[in-house]
Amino acid sequence: MPSARRAPVPDGNAAAADDVPGGDALDSARAGVFEALGDPVRRRLLELLIPGEQPAGALVTALQARVRITQPAVSQHLRVLREAGLVQVRAEGTRRLYAVDDTGTAAARAWLARFEDTFAQPLDALATELVRGRRERRRAAPEDRTARDEAAG
Repeated sequence: MPSARRAPVPDGNAAAADDVPGGDALDSARAGVFEALGDPVRRRLLELLIPGEQPAGALVTALQARVRITQPAVSQHLRVLREAGLVQVRAEGTRRLYAVDDTGTAAARAWLARFEDTFAQPLDALATELVRGRRERRRAAPEDRTARDEAAG
């Protein structure tokens, strides 16, 4: 049976993570997280786990209500999520209970946090310009009233 995750095939043109500034931030663990999140079924499984721990059977039932999928296929998706560090599993008798693993989601948040500042400075500058424009309009407003009063009177 083929593996659910495939290693990238170098094409000779792609830069290695070490060659890219900040490339070490997207290490293999984080890459596995984003590869796992690339599948809509796996994203839905994570959404189903947001409220808390769920038995595998409940996850299968919830997914089958939306898409045609078999129990073995759901198990494979859960395995990929577990290997990526996004979910954890614990045995309770014969049942397997799945929950979101904060370690994997923290890795994804940490990587994505780098992009928050990308928009912060331009948005701060925009806010400053909006305030400056309002201030200038308020300053100009009394002069406009005076000019209108003189023209009317």
